[in-house]
Amino acid sequence: MSGIASPASAWRADVVAGSREPRLRRAGRVIVLDPDDRVLLFRYDEGPPNGRHWGTPGGGLNDGEDYPAGASRELAEETGWTDVSLGGQVHERTLTMEYADAIVRQHERFFLARVETACRGLGEVGAMHASDGIAAWRWWTLAEMDATDEVIWPPRLADLIRGTLEGRGGRLIR
Repeated sequence: MSGIASPASAWRADVVAGSREPRLRRAGRVIVLDPDDRVLLFRYDEGPPNGRHWGTPGGGLNDGEDYPAGASRELAEETGWTDVSLGGQVHERTLTMEYADAIVRQHERFFLARVETACRGLGEVGAMHASDGIAAWRWWTLAEMDATDEVIWPPRLADLIRGTLEGRGGRLIR
């Protein structure tokens, strides 16, 4: 994802006043938890309208790909891990955002996954991160997510994870 140079106010006016609906982009995302329920997030330092934010691994689906397959592929590409199985879908949302210098309506489905190693390191993905605009990565506790002033996508991710772990949504993976 790359940012666009126009100010956020101009983007909002374009979306609201524009006569053309932004194209739909489908994306699969993965909420990866370690044994201590820390979540892996990537940081994107983008211009408006997306801005700087942290998000889960994931991205756009290829032609003919379903959401779980796309989420799995993106997780492997962005982490270098090929041994992580997806659990059930735990969240779904649609947002308007910038992608590849265009405004898109992105429909995202989130899946839960677990890794066995606490704060597991990434594989050889530096070049991929540079090309995808991933500026940093780290494991976050739910308390750190609650306390931060950083923007995290999706909003209220810590609450979503708590609800999933408590059995109020999605499939519990331990």
